[in-house]
Amino acid sequence: MASITHRRALAAASVLTVSVIALAACSSGADDEAEPAADLEIGSVDLSEACPATIVVQTDWNPESEHGHLYEMLGDDYTIDADAKSVSGPLLAGGEYTGVNLEVRSGGPAVGYSPVQSLIYQDEDITLGYVHSDAAIASSATTPVVGVLAQLDVNPQMVMWDPETYPDADDIPSLVEAMEGTGGVWRYFGGATYMEYLIASGVVPEELTDGGYDGTPAGFVTDGGASVQQGFASAEPYTYEHEVPEWGKPVEYALISSTGWDIYGSALSVRADRLEELSPCFEQLVPVMQQALVDFVEDPSDTIDLILEAVDAYDNGWIYSDGVAEYAVETMLADGIVSNGDNEYVGDFDPDRVSAFFEIGKELFTETAADVDPDLTAEDIYTNDFLDTSIGLSD
Repeated sequence: MASITHRRALAAASVLTVSVIALAACSSGADDEAEPAADLEIGSVDLSEACPATIVVQTDWNPESEHGHLYEMLGDDYTIDADAKSVSGPLLAGGEYTGVNLEVRSGGPAVGYSPVQSLIYQDEDITLGYVHSDAAIASSATTPVVGVLAQLDVNPQMVMWDPETYPDADDIPSLVEAMEGTGGVWRYFGGATYMEYLIASGVVPEELTDGGYDGTPAGFVTDGGASVQQGFASAEPYTYEHEVPEWGKPVEYALISSTGWDIYGSALSVRADRLEELSPCFEQLVPVMQQALVDFVEDPSDTIDLILEAVDAYDNGWIYSDGVAEYAVETMLADGIVSNGDNEYVGDFDPDRVSAFFEIGKELFTETAADVDPDLTAEDIYTNDFLDTSIGLSD
C-alpha cells in the first residue's frame, strides 16, 4: 500500500464540529480524494460552488519550507501517497473546512524534472503550478501561463562563496573581480537561464563559468574555497555549515536578483486559457492562500512536521532536516524573500518590476530561439486581481 493516512494534532482542528473522516488510504487520483471531505462542515469560506472538488497544485521540487503555505492549508487528516509523491486532504482556511480538497504534488525528480508549465498542459486536473516568470516568457508560445500569486517576493537563488578565500567580496561584481586569476570557477547547472543573462550582460565572464555542477558538494569542497557555486539562500548556507562535515563552516552569498535578473520565482500560475473559467474560484481561493502564507511563516512548526514526514515517506534521496526547514523560514523573512514588498500585503506582482524584467527576458529568449510568443506583453504573465490587500505580514 503506497498511501498512508495520518492524523496531525492541530489546535485549529477544534473548529471542526463533526468527526473528520480519514481520506481513503490507497487513493491516488484527484477525483477519488473528493468524496470523503463531504462529511465535514463547511466554515466561513465556501469554495465548493466556485472551485474544483480538489484543488491540485503542482510544485517544482520536493517538499520544503518554500512550499509551506500549501501544506499549511491541510488539517489533521491527510494522505501521503509515497508512489505519486503527493499529499492530499481537506483544504482548510483558518482551521475551517472550505468544501474542497487540496492535493500538493511534488516536482523535480518526482516528475522526471519536467517543466511545471508543461505538466499543467498535460494534465487538466492541475489547477495551479509553480512557474518562474522567466519560464512564463520563454514558453509563452506553447504553454502560456498567468501568475495569480507571488508567494516569494524575491527569488532565493544565489551564488555562494568561502569568505576566507574571498574576504573582500560582498556582492556579485566584487566576487567576480576577486575570482580573476585564482583558477576558481562559478559552478552552476548547465542551461540555467540566469547564467545566460549574466554572461551576455558581461556581469560574469564566460571563462569563469562551469556548467557541470551536479548538485553535490564535492567540487566546492575539493576546491577548498577557490570556486563559487549556485544554490538557494534558504538552504545551502545552512547545510554546508551544519550538514556537510567535509566543509563545516559558514559561506557568504549574494542573490541573483541583485544583478537585474529579478524574476518572481515559483509563482502560482494557471493555464492562460483557463484563467477566465477559474476566476470565480481564485477570487476566494487566492486570499486563503495569502493568509496561509502569513500563518505559516509566523508559526511554521506543525507544518514543518508534515513536510518532513512527506520527505521521509517519499524516500527518493532528497535529504531535508528540521534544521534547514527552520533556517529556510528565518532566512526567507530576514532576506525579504517572503515579504509585503512595497505595500502592506503579500502575494502581489510589482508591475514596474515585472515590466523591467520582461524587457530583459523577452529579448534574451527571443535571441536564444525559445518558444516566445512575439505578441506577448508583460501584463500577459501575471494578474493581481484576486489579491486581498488586507492580508499581510505583521511588522
